[in-house]
Amino acid sequence: MYIRTILSAVLGCALFAASLPAYSADRGPSTPEERKQALEYIQAWEANPLGPQAKDQLGWVLKWFAEVPDQTVHVCMILDKLPKGEKKDSATVFGGAFMGQAAFVLENPDKKSDLEAEYQAGVEEALKIYEGLLKSNPKDRQPYLDDLIQRRDSGTLRQFVKERAASACNK
Repeated sequence: MYIRTILSAVLGCALFAASLPAYSADRGPSTPEERKQALEYIQAWEANPLGPQAKDQLGWVLKWFAEVPDQTVHVCMILDKLPKGEKKDSATVFGGAFMGQAAFVLENPDKKSDLEAEYQAGVEEALKIYEGLLKSNPKDRQPYLDDLIQRRDSGTLRQFVKERAASACNK
């Protein structure tokens, strides 16, 4: 799957999907400056995913990954049990997974084929975002994510990600 599919199906963000241009054959590979800018936006978004610049930061990163031919975030529905729509900040948590994977891809160019590590980075970032959101709204607990936090804390999250990737991503 590609980023457009994820945006449409999971985030339900028609605005983002509509704003992503078709891949341009004229577009060359990413530049070091763009990769640096992407990481800065990712880090700023991760620090404040509900902040006034968050939508612009996420939008820029999504658009950029859709345009550049040499950078890919692989989409897999590891977090398949998030509530649909905006319920309990599911889109923000999923955004955390995307941003975590995007950061992994940019920070580890030598591990482009290590999809399991990429998915792991996404799930771990999604859980950090969820924990941050809970500080503001402790009543917005999601049992599915609470279970994944327990798995992370007990050291079994990596096995969960591996099994989910094998069943959901390699089709």
